[in-house]
Amino acid sequence: MLDQKLDCIVDSAENALPLHIVRPDGLAAWLATLPAEQAAFLRGLGLTGARGELHVLPCADGIAGAVLGLGSDRSPFPFGALPTRLPAGTTWQLQAGDFSSENAVLGFCLGAYRFERFRKSTAERVRLLAPEEMGSALSHAAAIWMVRDLINTPANLLGPAELANLAADLGRRYSAAVEVVHGEALDRDFPTVAAVGRGSDRKPRVTTFRWRGTKATDASPLVSLCGKGVCFDTGGYDLKPSAGMLRMKKDMGGAATVLGLARMIMDADLPVRLVTRVGCVENSVSGDAMRPSDVITTRSGKTVEIGNTDAEGRLVLCDLLHAASEEAPTILIDCATLTGAARVALGPDLPALFCNDDAWADAIHDACRDVHDPLWRLPLWDGYDDWIASPIADMNNVSSKSFAGSIVAGLFLRRFVAPNIAWAHIDMYAWNDQTRPGRPEGGEAQTMRGLFAALNKRLAF
Repeated sequence: MLDQKLDCIVDSAENALPLHIVRPDGLAAWLATLPAEQAAFLRGLGLTGARGELHVLPCADGIAGAVLGLGSDRSPFPFGALPTRLPAGTTWQLQAGDFSSENAVLGFCLGAYRFERFRKSTAERVRLLAPEEMGSALSHAAAIWMVRDLINTPANLLGPAELANLAADLGRRYSAAVEVVHGEALDRDFPTVAAVGRGSDRKPRVTTFRWRGTKATDASPLVSLCGKGVCFDTGGYDLKPSAGMLRMKKDMGGAATVLGLARMIMDADLPVRLVTRVGCVENSVSGDAMRPSDVITTRSGKTVEIGNTDAEGRLVLCDLLHAASEEAPTILIDCATLTGAARVALGPDLPALFCNDDAWADAIHDACRDVHDPLWRLPLWDGYDDWIASPIADMNNVSSKSFAGSIVAGLFLRRFVAPNIAWAHIDMYAWNDQTRPGRPEGGEAQTMRGLFAALNKRLAF
C-alpha cells in the first residue's frame, strides 16, 4: 500500500494531444491563434472559459485537441475533472497558459485516483504528459493516494496490527528509527490506548518512528505528529446505531493523514527532526471492553472517568500527546476524525482547527487557504473547561452538556499538552460523501497539503 504507481502521468509524448487551458479574460486572444474552423467551432459551442468548461476539438482524423476553462479558479480541482471527462485511453500535453503546472499535475492525479483493490476498472486511463515544471506535485499526489487507500480499505483487512506495521514500514522506507509498542509495554506506556483496544481480539499498538532530514542538526526544529488510528469504531458499550457504523472504517483517517504528512516531509527531506506516533486500535464490545463509569489512569498520571465509550478517540490521543510533550517539540500536531460536532458546525469540507498558539494558528489557516486545502479555527474556550469535571476522577472524557462537543474534546486534549508547547489539533471528516472534480467519493486526505505548506512557511525553509 506504500507503492502508489501514478500511471496517469507518462514521460513519452507519443500520440499526445494538445490540452489548452483558458480563462475568460484571455479567451479572445487565444481563439485568434487557432485555425479559423476550430475557432468558429468553439464560438458556436458558446465557449466562455468558465470553470469546468471542457470541449474536445475535432479534426478529419478524429481529435485535434481539447480546451479546459478555469474561470477565476486557481485551485488544482478543475484539472481533476479531466481523467473522467476526456476520452478513455488518450494522452494529453499541457499547452502554455495562465495556470500553475504543479496545480495541473496535482489536480489531474487527484481526479485519476481509483480504489481498485477489489474491483478493477475496465476503462483505460486518460494520461497526462509530465511537464518540465511540476514541483512536488507527484510526491504530494502519491501521499494523497496512500492516505485514500488506507481510509478506503475495509476494517477486516486493515486492523490495528496492519496499520501499525504499515506505519513502521513507512518509517523504515526513509531510514527512520521505528518502535512498535504492544502487550504489557503498551499497558505501561500508553494505558489509555490499551484501554480503548482491550475489547477487541485484534490487540492495540502504538507505532513511533523518528526521522531526521539529511541537513538537520540537533538544533533543528522538532516536529511531532500524532494520529488517531481507530480502525473500526462500534462505539463500545455506548454502541453506535447501525447507520452510524457504516463509515467507521474511516475512523483511522487521522492516523492516515499524519502518515501522509510524514511521508511528504521525509520525501522533501525537510531540515527537521520528525517524530510520528499513531495509536492503532479497534473499539469493540466484549467482556473485556471498557465500560461507562470505569476510571483509567493515563500516561500523565491524571485519571479519567469514562462517561461515554464512544468518545474513545480522545483517549487514544491523550497518551500520545503526553508522550510527545515530554520531548518539547517545536510544534505538536494531531489529526483525528474526532467529533460529529465539528461536522455539524463546519460541514464535511472544513476540518476544525484548535490551536493554543495564535502565530501557528494563523500560519496553518493561511497556508491551508493558499493551497486550497481549507480548515477553520474554533476556540479552545476556557469557559467550557469545567464541563468535563468528574466527582471521582481528575476529569471525565465527555461533558454532561449537549453543546460544543468539538470544543470540549479539544479542551480535554489540551490537558495533556505541556502549556509551553505550540499545539494544533485538527478534527477532520476524512471523507468525500460524493464525487466532485479531483475529489472522488471515499477517503480523503484533508489539511495534509496545508499543514505541509504551513511547516515550510512557519519554519522558514
